[in-house]
Amino acid sequence: MTPKESWKKLGYVDEPVPQHTDLAAAIRQMCKEKNAVILAHYYTEPAIQDVADFVGDSLALAQSAAKTDADIIVMCGVHFMGETNKILCPDKKVLIPDLNAGCSLADSCKADDLKAFIDEHPGYKVVSYVNTTAAVKALTDVVVTSSNAQKIVDSFPKDEKLIFGPDRNLGNYINSVTGRSMLLWNGGCHVHGQFSLEGILQLKKEHPQARLLVHPECPAPIQQIADVIGSTAGLLKYAVESDATEFIVATESGILHQMTSQCPDKTFYPAPPEASETIGCQCNECAYMRLNTLEKLYNTLKYEWPEVMVDPAVSEQALKPINRMLELSK
Repeated sequence: MTPKESWKKLGYVDEPVPQHTDLAAAIRQMCKEKNAVILAHYYTEPAIQDVADFVGDSLALAQSAAKTDADIIVMCGVHFMGETNKILCPDKKVLIPDLNAGCSLADSCKADDLKAFIDEHPGYKVVSYVNTTAAVKALTDVVVTSSNAQKIVDSFPKDEKLIFGPDRNLGNYINSVTGRSMLLWNGGCHVHGQFSLEGILQLKKEHPQARLLVHPECPAPIQQIADVIGSTAGLLKYAVESDATEFIVATESGILHQMTSQCPDKTFYPAPPEASETIGCQCNECAYMRLNTLEKLYNTLKYEWPEVMVDPAVSEQALKPINRMLELSK
């Protein structure tokens, strides 16, 4: 098996980086030489965020991809984000450090299954969370993120029949704040679904002045005790602008890097997952996001692989609901 065949089997370039390489400096130099831009999600490790050109949530990353004049986009996140970038920028080379960086939420909604569900409910419009595959987006009327879901759902007439998927927790939250009764796909995020209610209540007891910041992908019992419910970007904005100095954060722990960087005089406590009660872990990380490393990013830029590809026919259909989201988000 050749090295290239081996890499393709792995899903990433498994090539040793020369000793004593200043990875961050080398990555920035390659970006300059290749006219490449690095986009990183808030949930990636701090070293990735620090070397990126832009760090943001799903909406901001899509907006950045749509505007970039780079020849190469390196998406440090998960696969559906790379697909979204490729759909928005079909003439650009879109890379991702590890093709194995999937998403439990996207995996919970297969295109064939959603198509059957749509066929069972004629007359319904389909609102899909951005955490979905290109094939699912191609079946969708409009895409949403946690930042804009309420605004976009409110853009439909009150009597419009809507299917919302795949995150049931976000869908329930949007139903509650809009007064809708959307049909919900029964999907969920493995990270946000495993926070410990008991662990959070214990943290609140230990830190009574701390505000509880909760992502709407979390289950309803955790939302019900929240001080603030919002997207990752929304929670960061609240932390920056709030007079409070202590926060319990119930979303993927990668956001704590931006929170502590932008608010060095404030204290942030990661909400614990259920497993922490037995193994002692006090944070909640997405294993898929952690597949992005500086070494893989270096090799991705060096070899310009793995490249994210989307079937042109699927891309053409998926572009419509993505563009509608970007238009409604202005």
